[in-house]
Amino acid sequence: MNKIRIFVSLLMIWGITLSYAQKRDSIQFSLLTCSPGTEIYSLFGHTAIRYQNFTKSKDLVFNYGMFSFSSPNFIYRFVKGETDYQLGVNDIRSFKAEYMFRGSAVYQQVLNLTYSEKIKLQELLFTNYLPQNRVYRYNYFYDNCTTRARDQIEKCINGKIEYPASAPEKTFRVIVHEFTKGFEWEEFGIDLCLGADADKSIDIRQQMFSPFYMRSFAEKAHIKDENGGIRPLVLKEEVIVDADTIDNEDSAFPFSPVACATFFLCLNLVIAFIQIIKKKIYWIWDLFLYLSQGLAGCIIAFLFFFSIHPTVDSNWLILLFNPIPLLYLPFMIYNDIKRRKDKWHIVNSVYLTFFIVLFLLIPQEINLSVLLLALGLFFNAVSHQIVYRN
Repeated sequence: MNKIRIFVSLLMIWGITLSYAQKRDSIQFSLLTCSPGTEIYSLFGHTAIRYQNFTKSKDLVFNYGMFSFSSPNFIYRFVKGETDYQLGVNDIRSFKAEYMFRGSAVYQQVLNLTYSEKIKLQELLFTNYLPQNRVYRYNYFYDNCTTRARDQIEKCINGKIEYPASAPEKTFRVIVHEFTKGFEWEEFGIDLCLGADADKSIDIRQQMFSPFYMRSFAEKAHIKDENGGIRPLVLKEEVIVDADTIDNEDSAFPFSPVACATFFLCLNLVIAFIQIIKKKIYWIWDLFLYLSQGLAGCIIAFLFFFSIHPTVDSNWLILLFNPIPLLYLPFMIYNDIKRRKDKWHIVNSVYLTFFIVLFLLIPQEINLSVLLLALGLFFNAVSHQIVYRN
């Protein structure tokens, strides 16, 4: 009888202990990676942290990528690099429904955290979500939704996360191009803004600005405990929203930047030929041409001198696109109408010759469309000189 009582007592103690342990460690954190969408802000995918508390029936997503187009001066602040993002919290059902509607898959990597690390991460996230803490200054390479999620996970670790020791050599621009493939106009616009610093090799940590690079490195990462123990960062990966990957091969605009730049070059050749034959300058074309160049130059110059976005202050395209043509445009048009010789076109043709000849020597990857645009401007400048000479 005593043996039976002891056995029953041990069984009860074991059951109570198991129940307590399950209740005590009923929290699970996961890193969520969302596949790209078709809007320019979603081309690179997205990262969030999933928080599950099974005893309290909570299933939330902490999302550092919340912003509003309707916020005051959004466009100006975005161009200047002063965009504020914030941490938002959604329930998992609405989060999954949003990405399912968009047609984007969501991958979940369950994190291999101890109970104390989970409690610390829980406190960090809920503290971040306080009204006074949730807003942060966004930076698309160094402080975005992905790096924020990574940093919070790293802060909770009792030890250190060790990522792969080596990875293929990459630059910011190379990674950007991987996700803008098929969206040629978006890629062209980004290339116009990024400078030479975007073409420098970056290490593994810098590559983690990209959600899918973060996912890949997390999969191979290990946690080295304070006592020397090693465990994988990710327990398992699963797909929680299964959707077809967006095919980025079709652009909304039927003609690529290279095709349009080629047409621009051909149009300048035709107009130059007509001007030489008729010995007449078409000032309306000059107005359109140099107004466009000057306005594009204002954007590049603003980014170069005033924006705090990374890499834009090393943009060699400011040699071609700057506000100088816009400032000189009234004098140019006046000389065109009065049929007076204008030294601007002599200086411009020499300047463009140097730019075109040195195109391959510039320490920056420049979109081929820019060379075609420069050639178009060059032939226009040369046609003016021939007309003046005749």
